[in-house]
Order: sequence, then structure tokens, then C-alpha cells
Amino acid sequence: MRKHMTGAIAVELGILMIPLVTLAFGITEYGRAIYSYNTLAKSVRDAARYLTSHTPGDPQAHADAQCMAAFGNADCTGTPLAPGLTQAMVQTCDAVLTCPGVTTSVTTGTGTINLVAVRIVGYPYDSVVEWVMPDMTFNNIAVYMR
Repeated sequence: MRKHMTGAIAVELGILMIPLVTLAFGITEYGRAIYSYNTLAKSVRDAARYLTSHTPGDPQAHADAQCMAAFGNADCTGTPLAPGLTQAMVQTCDAVLTCPGVTTSVTTGTGTINLVAVRIVGYPYDSVVEWVMPDMTFNNIAVYMR
């Protein structure tokens, strides 16, 4: 009886390894995508917070905020926070420097509130394991603050 079962375990292991490896790569790749998205969300939040402490329309503050969103510092030095992220993908808006489709002032019962907005538009996520998760472009990642 044992003679007929030679190699059966190896065949079963080979059959099971295909979905297990796919599952492991899928979990890893989706984890990378979530990590990249979270990094970008935090960077726009920090850039918006920086922009709220400056006078509306200050071009240097907007340039610094773009650097903060892309590189994590106001000097635009170092590597981008996410692979493929450029300053051109970062938009900064306020009551003076407006962006299309972004509302920077809101009327309330006590008056008008000026807002600043920082967003990353069209970030392309490059998947390492494309047969598990294809390359994709993230939706706009935006933060609005008073």
C-alpha cells in the first residue's frame, strides 16, 4: 500500500503552495498599498497644518507646504516620502491662491471661515507583485483646515 503513495505528499504540498503563496503576496502587497496611502495622508495633513500658520497667499509658504507633502521637510531635500511622488502632484490652496474644484471659504452663522487645502492628485502606486495586485492610481488625498 505504501508503494503506491510515494510522492503523494509532495504533490499535495505543491498544489497547496499555489494559493498559499498567492495569499501571502496579496497580504504583503495590500499592506504596502495601505502603508503608502497612510504616509501620503499624513504628509498632506502636516503640510496643511504648516500652511494654516502663514498668511493666505504667501507663495513661499505654499512652496514650503508642497515640499513638506512630497519630502517631509520644507527644504525639498532627501528622497520623496513615497516612491514616484513629485511636487507637481501636490496642490495647495487658500483664500487667495485657489484651486479648481476646491472651496476655500465657508459661510457659517457667525461669518465666513477661510480654509486651506492640500491635496495629492494622481499618485501612481507601483505594485511589486503585479499578478496579485495590478498598478493603480490613488484617488485624490486631500486635507482641509481652518
